[in-house]
Amino acid sequence: MRKVGMSIAFCSLSPKFVKYCIPIKLRPIRVVTFSPNRKMVSSSAATATPVAATKDYQSLCDKLREISTLGGISGLLQWDEAVMMPAGAAESRGKQKSVLAGVVYEKETSAELGHLLKTLKAQSSGLDPVQAAVVRDAHRQFVRNTAITKEMAQRRAELESEGYVKWVKARDAADFSQFAPVLQEWVELLKKYATAIDSSRPMYDVLLDDYEKGMTSARLDEVFAEVREGLVPLIKEIKAKGTPPDSSLLQGTFDTKAQAALCNAIAVDLGFNLEQGRLDVSVHPFTGGAHPTDVRMTTRFKEHDLTEGLTGAIHETGHSLYEQGRNLGQDGLPVNEALSLGVHESQSLLWERMVALSQPFAHYLLPKLQQHFPDLAEKLTPETLYGAINVIREPSMIRVEADEVTYPLHIILRYELEQQLLAGDIRVEDVPRLWNEKMTECLGCTPKDDAQGVLQDVHWSAGILGYFPTYSLGAMYACQIYQTACKEIPHLEKEIAAGNFKPLRNWLKEKIHQVGSLHPNGDELMKAVTGSPLDPSVFLNYLRAKYTALYKL
Repeated sequence: MRKVGMSIAFCSLSPKFVKYCIPIKLRPIRVVTFSPNRKMVSSSAATATPVAATKDYQSLCDKLREISTLGGISGLLQWDEAVMMPAGAAESRGKQKSVLAGVVYEKETSAELGHLLKTLKAQSSGLDPVQAAVVRDAHRQFVRNTAITKEMAQRRAELESEGYVKWVKARDAADFSQFAPVLQEWVELLKKYATAIDSSRPMYDVLLDDYEKGMTSARLDEVFAEVREGLVPLIKEIKAKGTPPDSSLLQGTFDTKAQAALCNAIAVDLGFNLEQGRLDVSVHPFTGGAHPTDVRMTTRFKEHDLTEGLTGAIHETGHSLYEQGRNLGQDGLPVNEALSLGVHESQSLLWERMVALSQPFAHYLLPKLQQHFPDLAEKLTPETLYGAINVIREPSMIRVEADEVTYPLHIILRYELEQQLLAGDIRVEDVPRLWNEKMTECLGCTPKDDAQGVLQDVHWSAGILGYFPTYSLGAMYACQIYQTACKEIPHLEKEIAAGNFKPLRNWLKEKIHQVGSLHPNGDELMKAVTGSPLDPSVFLNYLRAKYTALYKL
């Protein structure tokens, strides 16, 4: 089983998310070709856009496209730094990125941009749906960019560097107390940040909006309560009564060059366009680049772990297929950016979990393994391969090594602690104890020390609170989207078994990739694509059915 959610180095092509260098973002519904100053083609008549609004809108688009282009340059610099740059160039690259970031910031917060947005917001009734979405998202980001002071921004940047160093030392010493002051400062700084942006909303909701646009803690509480209620008894039942598949069939030593050749071939079969992208190796897998026509995907391989490289490559291919499938008719505009990190993650997890960890895919994969690893493939059948790649981790102590069944509980634990910290309901020094208690209660295992427990993730060292929920939202979105695809695409799973991925790829491109950020949040996207908002029961039913059969419950 792939080490789910491990890509702390995934960078999207959207400049807004590139800075986080952690998994990324996406959009909505029907394929229509737009130009920035035209109405959306629709079955219902639309009111003509006033001339003044059209001029202002075109000026806005020009400015946003310039910012987007600069973001693409930043993305290319980051890819080069991770893949090609000589070590001795680190200092000069840092200066280049700093100067570029300053230029982008000036343009993102310019008074002229603010004036255009204010004018267009006042004329919103004269905008078509696509134009309105561009103005909505550009205004939202402008408010966030201009709400914080220069001093606050500088302190955040400083604390990111300080926090990482102290986190590494604390983790090495397995001593949370060495890291606690950093987390305490982040909590206080993020409270100020959230209040500066919107003091009328719960602080966690403001932070969450940086990663999962339109999501609220109230909605997350509702979703995660249902997930916990469904997963805790399922995990207990699997542990008590289940017979695990034989995972030893995938153990051994696997040449990394052969792994790379296998994964590259699969990425191309799935639809990765080598005319508009590159496949490389890096320390951490990520998808980056400069533009939908220049997508840079990287993977990594370990001699003694075939499944991590395989599923990791498919995961990044899912991100890449979204980026290469974006609507160039809205190139450089917010409406063509990912709606959220969770939705972007849904596209990588759909290919990784719903496709690559499925029974039909095992029929496609086995001949590929026979070609690259003849000795391994001799002892496998499609059925045993499917079982071996879907074994549940025991114990499920580390989030990035967790399987798809236990993983959501790792996320819920982190979400609850973050929310309580920001609300002032718990103290920073209480976090390790509460972490261990929640691990014992939900997953039936207790960390031996802080390194194995509360210090296992890097996110809090950089002040990234509100991010963790997007991982599990992505998994749930993916499940619901794939279920709809199976209903709408004739004989989909037979096509997958035969290695024909084009029907699914084209369906995703039409329903999600080319629609962009037209919808205001993930629930609205899910309604457009699947007919209902995010429904956790779809995900829970999928897991129960799959693992009841696999574990012979």
